[in-house]
Amino acid sequence: AIRMLADAGVPVGVMTAPIIPGLNDSEIPTLLEAARDAGAQSAGYVFLRLPLTVEPVFREWLNRTQPLKVERVEQRLKQSREGKLSVSKWGDRMRGTGEIADQIGQLFRVFTQRLGFDRLPPLDTSQFQRPLPRTGQLRLF
Repeated sequence: AIRMLADAGVPVGVMTAPIIPGLNDSEIPTLLEAARDAGAQSAGYVFLRLPLTVEPVFREWLNRTQPLKVERVEQRLKQSREGKLSVSKWGDRMRGTGEIADQIGQLFRVFTQRLGFDRLPPLDTSQFQRPLPRTGQLRLF
């Protein structure tokens, strides 16, 4: 799909998410290279979030599918989440904090720069049209 959109002239960005420290963070370079080779022009990432009822579902899945990595993943998540598996603080919940989160952020920045994802195409406003002035409430549909 990335290649089809890029070939059609649509600027394509990819979101590398969720990043799960200790499970898939080592795949970031490969994912970014594949996205670039397919024609993506920008990339972002988001750490795994485990709000409320999502946490037990994730832990059950992790225990069932990756039993040898459970302790490692949970420890790295806690190291990135102020000692918890999840935090709700704006900004921290999407990128994490601490050494592990900083290392992942640095890895992502190095590869996005190396692969050219740090240079967004110029904003095209040629199709923008100022809305016509109206009186009263605008229509939803």
